[in-house]
Amino acid sequence: MGNGDTRVRGLAARAGGWSAQHRWAAVGIWVLFVVLAMGLGSAAGRVDVKDSDQLKGETHTAARIIEDAGIDEPASESVLIQARDGDVKATDAEFRAAVAAVVDAVEGTGEVTGVTSPYDTDTISKDGRSALVQFDMRGESDTAGERIEPVLKAVEGVQEEHGSVRIEEIGGASMMKTFDDAFGDDFKKAEYSAVPVALGILLIAFGALVAALLPVLLAVTAIMATMGLMGIVSHVMPMSETANSVMLLVGLAVGVDYCLFYLRREREEREAGRDPQTALRIAAATSGRAIVVSGVTVCVAMAGMLFTGLAEFEAMGLASLMVVAVAMVGSVTVLPALLSLLGGRVEKGRIPFLRRRRRNGGSDDSRFWTAVLKGVLAKPVLSVVVAAGALLAIAAPAVGMKTQNLTLDQEFGDSLPIVQTYNRVNEAFPGGSEPAEVVVHADDINAPEVQDALAAFKTQAVASGASRGPVEIKLHDRQNIAFVYVPLVGGSDLDKAGASLDKLRDEVRPATLGEVDGVEAPITGQVAGSQDFNDQLAGAVVPVFAFVVVFAFALMLLSFRSLTIAITSIVLNLLSVGAAYGILVGVFQHGWGASLVGAEGVGAIITWLPLFLFVILFGLSMDYHVFVVSRIREARLRGRTTNDAIQHGVVTTAGVVTSAAVIMVAVFAIFGTLSMQSMKQMGVGLAAAVLIDATIIRGVLLPAVMALLGERNWYLPKWLHRLPDLTHDEAPQAVVRPAVRDDEGERLGV
Repeated sequence: MGNGDTRVRGLAARAGGWSAQHRWAAVGIWVLFVVLAMGLGSAAGRVDVKDSDQLKGETHTAARIIEDAGIDEPASESVLIQARDGDVKATDAEFRAAVAAVVDAVEGTGEVTGVTSPYDTDTISKDGRSALVQFDMRGESDTAGERIEPVLKAVEGVQEEHGSVRIEEIGGASMMKTFDDAFGDDFKKAEYSAVPVALGILLIAFGALVAALLPVLLAVTAIMATMGLMGIVSHVMPMSETANSVMLLVGLAVGVDYCLFYLRREREEREAGRDPQTALRIAAATSGRAIVVSGVTVCVAMAGMLFTGLAEFEAMGLASLMVVAVAMVGSVTVLPALLSLLGGRVEKGRIPFLRRRRRNGGSDDSRFWTAVLKGVLAKPVLSVVVAAGALLAIAAPAVGMKTQNLTLDQEFGDSLPIVQTYNRVNEAFPGGSEPAEVVVHADDINAPEVQDALAAFKTQAVASGASRGPVEIKLHDRQNIAFVYVPLVGGSDLDKAGASLDKLRDEVRPATLGEVDGVEAPITGQVAGSQDFNDQLAGAVVPVFAFVVVFAFALMLLSFRSLTIAITSIVLNLLSVGAAYGILVGVFQHGWGASLVGAEGVGAIITWLPLFLFVILFGLSMDYHVFVVSRIREARLRGRTTNDAIQHGVVTTAGVVTSAAVIMVAVFAIFGTLSMQSMKQMGVGLAAAVLIDATIIRGVLLPAVMALLGERNWYLPKWLHRLPDLTHDEAPQAVVRPAVRDDEGERLGV
């Protein structure tokens, strides 16, 4: 800025200034935008990701063949009849009577079709103690769980009459109903409780009801608008329920954070004695700019998910990107208008026991961080060594991270009876509960050479050791398609089952079905889907990491015009993510302290989580980083020394960063209380990373590193001076000071 220039420039400052001058217009435009987005989204309807689009590879090919043929695979069910002791065998009369009773009972419900006896299909275990009655549910598989109740009751009735054997049902429909009954409300409870939790923390942070309601109001309206936009966009890129949940989580986090940053700065300036208009201008030029930089960086991070090639990830990435963009725009437009309208009334609804906040903006937080920073800045080398060493130690277990899709018993433990049934079926019939499914498509499925190849495949699948049988074939003559169900050796052990799948794909299929011209035979199923997902995700890791890191680096370089700040930002964020990975592996893979979070060591991290966490955490951690560094840079521009600027920036942002972090940790921790291990992993990983980021990284490591670097924090090589200047949203109180020069006399770009 030139000498005496009190203008503020830049997008955020101009948007805030316009909104404050045209208050009702800004509020009206925002309300109209939210209403239109919701209305248009509702009218357009939402297109969800199809099964055939979920994955690439063989799983995708199989789903496409089934979809093109118009075949709606029914939900398959099995009833396990198992001797309770070694004396009873499947050949005994009482066992046969139990099997016959099960067949009659399920057929009598009128809800099933294709009931088969184990004596006809040879679904009897090798030890002769277990047998499976198999059937399909009538109607669409997606809603089979709603119609399974009469069948379950019929099976329970047979169990009561035949106490000498164990009779239990398992399958897609029964698992769907069991999980809906046990966990169906988990997500809703988590989503509904997130808003009250955030509001409660904001009440403590601001001590006033109106001030606390504003961030929640902004976040909720941003989420509502994005839900409408998701409906419109879904016709180009399909969405999903998972994307909806992630969007809500991210929207609440950033919506509240951005509003919190803006509101605290405006309040701080008013408490310092500035008039409301000046306070708003300063907030727009400083916190508003930080919000824009942070928002764009988070959007870039979320866009990284679009490079995975996985439809579910692409949906999550786009939904998250949209809600961040909407929240960012709302923060720098409608929020200043609301603050201008409310004026001093933003302090309405004061909480009596929180009235004792110091008028100068001081708090216990700032006093605590002042004390911490005194030690950090006095001994920066020791602080860096201790803090970085601690984070590297925490991150160390991540080197041995094992990822896989969790099996039923890993996901839910022994908390549900159906999990025990799942384990018993897998023990008696390895792979029987989750067989590989070969989708065979031919010009004429009944042609002799195709039938011979099917028979050969069935025989060699067992002979190769990939399966112990029985291998079942279902023909769809009209569509010229056959489904071949192959129980895989290894069962619920995904490593062993994966090896069996490889035998089918690489040895058995080429030697049988692969010999017939014109035959397609992709192999799908849970194990195949997990393997295809892992392979595709592994291929996406490098492009996603590279995209996020490179673009985040570029944004930080342009926003602060400092090569040093850009590099340290990336390194510190990677350190934060690494520590989160280490905690995940320690708790959920090795079981260290798992009971403290109501979890258990399951030996693996769910496949999608590491990449998901990287993208989410890299984006969200920029919130704090940009906010703190912007405040430090602002103080440096006003003439403070680098150490003074560091202390000023960290201490003055301590309250807002603490409040924002507590909200994020609390919201993410709610997901850590859910029953599913995968959701626990996500909740604990996110909460731990945010906590580390807001304390060790921003409170110790960042100031210590900046103190060591000194004036080199603002270094920009001459050859980069031609880069666009995005640093001009400064407060009108900035004063001119002598240019800072390095040891060689080169001007440092602050």
